[in-house]
Amino acid sequence: MTSLALPDAPVDAPVRIDRRLPLRFVRHAATAPNLAGLRCGGDLDVPLTAIGRQQAAAVAERIARMDPPVKLIVTSDLKRNRETADIIASRLKSVTLMVQPAFSERRLGAWNLKPIAETQAWLEARMTPPGGESDDEFTHRVADAVRNIKRQLAERPLLVGSKGVGRVLGELIGLPERLELGNAEVWEFDFAARPCLETAWGAL
Repeated sequence: MTSLALPDAPVDAPVRIDRRLPLRFVRHAATAPNLAGLRCGGDLDVPLTAIGRQQAAAVAERIARMDPPVKLIVTSDLKRNRETADIIASRLKSVTLMVQPAFSERRLGAWNLKPIAETQAWLEARMTPPGGESDDEFTHRVADAVRNIKRQLAERPLLVGSKGVGRVLGELIGLPERLELGNAEVWEFDFAARPCLETAWGAL
């Protein structure tokens, strides 16, 4: 985004350029497994609960006040993400909705519907769930999905995704701690902090 000098500014005033590439992110609203404290991977497609729809409506009000306004929403094809995105989009004006299946949550196989408390240590140890997706596979998939929308980052898009996707985005920009977002929680990832969207395995 380029901001030109105001008419009464000196002729030689410098042009101010916003070099940040923020990706606004909101975790989808609550599902039944979320409320029960159970794992829910991308291979388990569940809808929002009534509480989740209320959460999505509330966060939509907050997102509607963002400046600059959201003109592009990117989401996966999972029901919980699509429902959250649709509720947010209904509150916005002139918004485009883009579905990118690669932004789906990590596939958790046999860990689906297991208690979060029971499986947290396994996830932090980067173990691979039986019948699921490895942490490296998931990270590469999300990173590739970010690369595919790299040109749209200048439009200040909003990504509606899962807790796992938010965690990977935090790793991509080098957050020092593991990011654990709550349902309908908003975060902003500044990819200018990682020149050319660099990762441990190369530049995106």
